[in-house]
Amino acid sequence: MFFRRTSFTAVAAGVAAVLVTISLSTGVAGAATTTFAPVADTYVDNSATGTNYGTSGQLGVDNSPVKRMFLRFTVSGVSGPISSVKLRVHTDDVSGSESDSGGVFRRMSSTTWSETATTWNNQPSIDGATLGTLGSVARNGWYEVDVTSYVTGNGTYSIGVTSPSSNGADYDSRESGSGTAPQLVVTTGTSPSPSPSPSPSPGGDPVLVGAGDIANSGSGDSTTAALLDSIPGTVFTLGDNVYDNGTLSEFNTHYDPTWGRHKARTRPVPGNHDYNTSGATGYYAYFGSSAGDPAKGYYSYNLGSNWHVIVLNSNCSAVPCGTSSAQVTWLRADLAANTRPCTVAMWHHPRYTSGSNHAPNSSVAPFVQALYDANADLILTGHNHQYERFAPINPSNQLDNSRGIRHFVVGSGGASHYGFGTILANSEARNSDTYGVLKLTLRSNSYTWQFVPQAGRTYSDSGTTNCH
Repeated sequence: MFFRRTSFTAVAAGVAAVLVTISLSTGVAGAATTTFAPVADTYVDNSATGTNYGTSGQLGVDNSPVKRMFLRFTVSGVSGPISSVKLRVHTDDVSGSESDSGGVFRRMSSTTWSETATTWNNQPSIDGATLGTLGSVARNGWYEVDVTSYVTGNGTYSIGVTSPSSNGADYDSRESGSGTAPQLVVTTGTSPSPSPSPSPSPGGDPVLVGAGDIANSGSGDSTTAALLDSIPGTVFTLGDNVYDNGTLSEFNTHYDPTWGRHKARTRPVPGNHDYNTSGATGYYAYFGSSAGDPAKGYYSYNLGSNWHVIVLNSNCSAVPCGTSSAQVTWLRADLAANTRPCTVAMWHHPRYTSGSNHAPNSSVAPFVQALYDANADLILTGHNHQYERFAPINPSNQLDNSRGIRHFVVGSGGASHYGFGTILANSEARNSDTYGVLKLTLRSNSYTWQFVPQAGRTYSDSGTTNCH
């Protein structure tokens, strides 16, 4: 439900700012989402009745002193029936921004009030119907109000916000300069609703979908999150979930508004950037129990009737990966206890990769050997910001069509792309200029893979392989 800051170029008051348009081309015909920045925003304060706050980086709502917030958006260039409009606001990252009441959002009839001249003494009336109410809000987070009943097409719309609480909220304004300005997100056509929990594909087979190297201040993760919107199933991440340092603030600011809207159905993997914060405390605080024991970061679960999923922690300096380590001992025991015929394992650092930025990682060789010994089927990794698929191989990267494990590097979640260096043996497919996600349909004794590219790009890769 929470959403992320989207970078944009500042525009003069009175001119609509279109932040980003994403066509959902995977499974949803004709659906498009356009995000608008406000053309004006301000607030008024009855303790300073003659003061204008139109150039402030902050917007306040409160009941003691009384503060009222005003937002104006101009929607233009939208065609087709509108299916959804969401107002997104971001709480300020300062002490005291927490509130037990985020405010009451209402329609306004006036659309001509001045951002730089409005004061308590000449404020416009908040005179329309209630659009929605926000309860408790925390600092440095995105919140959403459904305003579909109000915004019905191209035009100019004003929204006023009040609070019944003396413990009011502070939001970032369009002048905040931090990329956390209010947003109006208009969806046309038939737009899918994010699946709130893991769900099977229409054919009944479970689906795993995801990527690694995901969220920063750019827009790549917005494009891949839009793909997830139309793909049901369990979402996986492959580490480096947020940049640069894996702080909880970065998770809330960058990851939460995009991939975070699928958090309820996500089973994550930790990466080295997540561990740039000591103990990856931001990662474990954000994902909670879904990330496993914070002292380990490795865990397993089952999908459907026939699939076992193993998540490992390849940050070996923090959680050892050696042959006799607690993690590998656990892995071998988990594999021995597994009764499912098909197994997929995932972690961050790839054992084999042709990427030029990060070399093949030998520290994870004990993972690969244990999985090979147990006849596992799939390994998913990230770290290099690109997509690469290997043929079924043994632990020494020799082709093995009998027991070999197919390796994928799916570092295409949103971070800037890396190039390829020397192409390794058994590398069958590669791409380094397209964001996208890997969709795995897990059948009773086989799997089908599909690289789903960002809207507007044509690279694809797909196939089917039987389990061992």
